Amino acid sequence: MTDTDPVVLPPHAPAVPAARVAPTTPPAPMSPVVTAIDPVTADTDPDADLPRLLTAFRVLQMQHARVLHHESSIRGLNATDTRFVFFLSAADGHGVTPKQAGEYLELTTGAMTSLIDRLEKHGHLERRPNPEDRRSVLLHLTPSGTAVAREVGAVYSDAFRQVVAPSDCAVVAAAFEGLGAALERHHRSAAV
Repeated sequence: MTDTDPVVLPPHAPAVPAARVAPTTPPAPMSPVVTAIDPVTADTDPDADLPRLLTAFRVLQMQHARVLHHESSIRGLNATDTRFVFFLSAADGHGVTPKQAGEYLELTTGAMTSLIDRLEKHGHLERRPNPEDRRSVLLHLTPSGTAVAREVGAVYSDAFRQVVAPSDCAVVAAAFEGLGAALERHHRSAAV
């Protein structure tokens, strides 16, 4: 999908009630990139809402990048630093190896070492000996790193609370999980 693909909008009621509109008033012109959904065919076309979904997803990605950049920069971090803090937070205190983190973030060993050093310098993570491998370390969040994850996570939690009813959270989560799994399958098949 490109920025020039048509955006499909659902039919809507006119802004002015029909009784107030003169019968000779021509219909308002429509942008050539906007198409109205035909209510007769919308129920029969399973992809009728797909363009709207793709546009919403693209806008969500853009807003996510903006929020992540802003929330990271006000804490003296970059977006990759914050993504790593979230990754460690999801480890639930178990710690992860630098190799696991590098695979998740798709970073080289050198870039991962720089990231770890940077977050350690900020006091957001610490290296601990790996009890299963004396040559390795496990990375853990410090209370400061946990606070970053909690504060930035609260921005997203608040946004979800504004638009997703509590009864719909499980459905939305399942949709995100399914979408993530489908994209992962595509990534793996493209890498072969």
